[in-house]
Amino acid sequence: MEILKCNGVEKIFGKEGNRVTALNGIELSIDKGEFVAIVGASGSGKSTLLHILGSVDKPTKGTVEVDGVDVGKLNATEAAIFRRRKVGLVYQFYNLIPTLTVEKNILMPMLLDKRRPEKQHFDAIINTLGIKDKLEALPHQLSGGQQQRAAIARALIYRPAILLADEPTGNLDRKNSREIVDLLKLSNRNLKQTILLITHDEKIALEADRIVTIEDGRIITDQKRR
Repeated sequence: MEILKCNGVEKIFGKEGNRVTALNGIELSIDKGEFVAIVGASGSGKSTLLHILGSVDKPTKGTVEVDGVDVGKLNATEAAIFRRRKVGLVYQFYNLIPTLTVEKNILMPMLLDKRRPEKQHFDAIINTLGIKDKLEALPHQLSGGQQQRAAIARALIYRPAILLADEPTGNLDRKNSREIVDLLKLSNRNLKQTILLITHDEKIALEADRIVTIEDGRIITDQKRR
């Protein structure tokens, strides 16, 4: 079942005489439950694509559908609600709210909707990510790896259609990077979570089921590994 589809996606920054084409005719389809890595050098268009897929930005041309919704047609309010409910975003810098406990940080997307999480799902997430004993801690009391685990938990709490991870290990040492990648794989397998991982690290990309390579705003290879 297709969960994400890009048709002829282009993104151009600037005006006549100073135009930069960041994405140029992106065609991409991802099925529910896939673990896909997107790789490319700095400036290749990886993060621009992620922002468009996550409805943070809009394409200049073409369409992006996530779980059947054309995200390019959403207004700012609709896009914010869609991101909160349908797209899990994980960044290199964890973006946790420093004055809130780990538990409240995780639950923030649902608190904004005045909803309560399903206990079984919440327990499955914190047990999978190994942060059950950190729920009452504040972010500054955690290591970098633990903060990233909390950020992933927050991204998963709403059962998003897709989790978009932008260089999630970029701020971590080798040991913690390995643990975070293993946890993403575990979330993909145990929670059936569809994951799109943006990385410049080919070793990390090799952990995915499929590797898409971007160069100069174009997809140049799309290879399934298993």
